[in-house]
Amino acid sequence: MPKTPEEPDAAPHDDVEPRDGEPRERAEPAAAVVDPRNSDAAGTPRRVRKETTRPGVFWAMAGVVVPIIGAAARFKVHGRENLPLTGAYIIAPNHYSEIDPLVVGTMIWRRGRAPRFLTKESLFSVPVVGWFLKRSGQVPVSRSHGGRGAPIAQAQHIVDNGSVVIVYPEGTLTRDPDLWPMRGKTGAARLALDYGIPVIPVAHWGTQQIMARYSKKISVFPRKTITFSIGAPVDLSAYREGPRTATALAGATDAIMQAITHELEKLRGEKAPAKRWDPAEHAQSETGRFEG
Repeated sequence: MPKTPEEPDAAPHDDVEPRDGEPRERAEPAAAVVDPRNSDAAGTPRRVRKETTRPGVFWAMAGVVVPIIGAAARFKVHGRENLPLTGAYIIAPNHYSEIDPLVVGTMIWRRGRAPRFLTKESLFSVPVVGWFLKRSGQVPVSRSHGGRGAPIAQAQHIVDNGSVVIVYPEGTLTRDPDLWPMRGKTGAARLALDYGIPVIPVAHWGTQQIMARYSKKISVFPRKTITFSIGAPVDLSAYREGPRTATALAGATDAIMQAITHELEKLRGEKAPAKRWDPAEHAQSETGRFEG
């Protein structure tokens, strides 16, 4: 069987950095790993075949992206045990650099999962690019719907196939001057509540050293360090029952943003502002580039 473009969780630049008092995890490069969440009737954990060992379009994509990101950055990952090896779930990361999707996608790939993204529908009509997007299971989203509910109808196959989808709750790069997560949009909350799938908050810090917000320049050398903090699934139990009112969606979205911010606070070693940045309160556009 051919090897994956880069064995997940075994690369020297994907270190698992323990917190104080935690034992250092050993990377497991095997194609099949034990996932305690996936057990037989007797409660014995089954060995699960990693998605990244299955030949497909993802191999070609990862064969290009993963080595490039690996050459530019060394990863330190906290909370890797919070990423299940099977089943559908949403990854909700902070967003402050144009290359965030490549960085977060690489981390997920090394965990043995093939990441999917909510992707602008127009890209699916681009020659070659559109073919790769379709064959790799990316999810088309029409911006003409204003982002309200549009991803939901398109994401059913993600749930049916037990896949991982990466959703940026902020919807665009943060406008916060200090790169803290800003106000969130309801897409991730809607998807989680309508389909009953968990939302896992992920924060990363250091990507801005490779490509700053809105910059057109990429710094590859010297090699940078990007640190991740992966939290436990966000508790949305208070919002799962009852109608999907604006108040319920806002509450669920706020819980997701709080969880992401909390993980980022741990990485940065400082507290985020008490009030989350809202572009509307600062006469800033909701989409597009913003300098400042």
